[in-house]
Amino acid sequence: MDLKAKWWIFCLLGLASAALVGCGKGHQTPVQWGIEHQVLLIANGDEPQTLDPKLAIGSNDLNIVRALFESLVELDGTTLEPVPGSAERWEISDDGLQYRFVLRDKLAWSDGTPLNAEDFIYAWRRALNPNSPSPNVELLYPISGAEKYVRGEATDATQLGFSSRGRELTITLRQRTPYFLETLAHPVFAPVPRHIINKCESVAGRQCPPWTRPGSLVGNGPFRLHAWELNQRVALEKNAHYWDRENVFLEGIEFIPIEDQLAEERAFRTGQVHLTYTSQMAIEKIAEYRKNRPDVLYQSPNYASYYYIFNTRIPPFDQASVRRALALAIDRELLVSKVTKGGEIPARDFLPPDKTYFPAPSDALFAPQQARKLLADAGYPGGENFPKIELLYNNGELHRKVAIAIQQMWKAQLNIDTELVNQEWKTFINAQNNKMFRISRAGWIADYQHPNSFLATLTTESSYNDTYWSNKEYDALTLSATGRLSTTDAQEIFREATKILRKQMPVIPLFHPMDNNLVHESVQNWTANPMHRHPYKYVYLQDKRD
Repeated sequence: MDLKAKWWIFCLLGLASAALVGCGKGHQTPVQWGIEHQVLLIANGDEPQTLDPKLAIGSNDLNIVRALFESLVELDGTTLEPVPGSAERWEISDDGLQYRFVLRDKLAWSDGTPLNAEDFIYAWRRALNPNSPSPNVELLYPISGAEKYVRGEATDATQLGFSSRGRELTITLRQRTPYFLETLAHPVFAPVPRHIINKCESVAGRQCPPWTRPGSLVGNGPFRLHAWELNQRVALEKNAHYWDRENVFLEGIEFIPIEDQLAEERAFRTGQVHLTYTSQMAIEKIAEYRKNRPDVLYQSPNYASYYYIFNTRIPPFDQASVRRALALAIDRELLVSKVTKGGEIPARDFLPPDKTYFPAPSDALFAPQQARKLLADAGYPGGENFPKIELLYNNGELHRKVAIAIQQMWKAQLNIDTELVNQEWKTFINAQNNKMFRISRAGWIADYQHPNSFLATLTTESSYNDTYWSNKEYDALTLSATGRLSTTDAQEIFREATKILRKQMPVIPLFHPMDNNLVHESVQNWTANPMHRHPYKYVYLQDKRD
């Protein structure tokens, strides 16, 4: 694949504006070449940080990792129901505490090495390592003993609530967790190749090479890593050792890092990529595609939230009245209709509307008069003596325009000044993880279809909680919601939890995003869903002219 790809890689990288008109026979574009060779070309946003299932957290990482690794279960691309992955079947005990999985026969890693149940156990212990836990470690906390082990309250890894015997894996939970099966589709539950990771450890003093680089990375998904050229592409090819390889139609996938959304749209329009995979395309282009090319514009509501977070240890953001004032001064209806323009839903709460657990509230979160009173009560009448706000956001036209709009709203409604601080993705994530900000942009796409996927991120001990905010009542409510089977009981808990968030406002909910992606007409079996999950193994390319 690599030799054949060389000519269109030149085109793809846009080394010259004239390159596109002279590439290949008959002016063949990369998209046309991809159709001919069944290679899917994806614009994937920022350069990935990691391809390690333990460490991957951003969508740009997870989009690739999900092609390289497979968990016990996966999610159906249309219904989002759990379906068999590396496990051919499972049983759940009557009390909902024990899950028994049977692995498929003769599973193998992409290098041909046999894969067994112990590879899963190894991955889970690795993710739970108290000295370097996964940033997604909380997804494993429903497992008996997992949270205590990570916190150092228990030290015997053999006592964790999972075990293996032959092709069987058994997981025991600390309490009934109705959505646990869905969480198992997250890559943090995927196996990792201990025979590769441990190889360097057998030689004393040897420098351990990055196992996630080409030539070293071994996975169990439908594709394997072929090349990773920084800031150019991550190239995958079909995994010859995948258990279901006969039903994998693509020969390869190329993930192209394109941070600028106008450049992303241009790459699609000029035939350089088959689809855009960031959740928001160039704002200026949405109406144009909606009118002229609705067949390639895929729009669907995301089970997600776009919001700003406070560092609540830095004055004046340590005052709930100040945080509420800033939240109430933002006109979300105006924000989505005049700025984002992609069909986003104005956010009244951190939780997205949910038909089962959290119906959309009818009231709006815009009360400028109340906001000014709260600011005055906090000691800043008319914005007097209020320190200049630093608002951190990462690269992206959407993030920049939202920040500018809110900067103007805070000035107009509260007479306070805001300095906008823009950082590239890796620097931004580092600043947020280390709480080196005052107010920062944030977003969350659910890991499973349940409100706890959002509420749990703001509990005191959550590794996702970058606000320093802590509320014992909120923690207790979120924990109690985990095992509730009654929809009525769960709804009441979620209402109480959101009341606390409205009163304390550790985060400013802004809107619930839409997926706005461009998908070439040749791409088949790419279905929209609220969790931005698209199983690659069923995708294929077909020229509509055939």
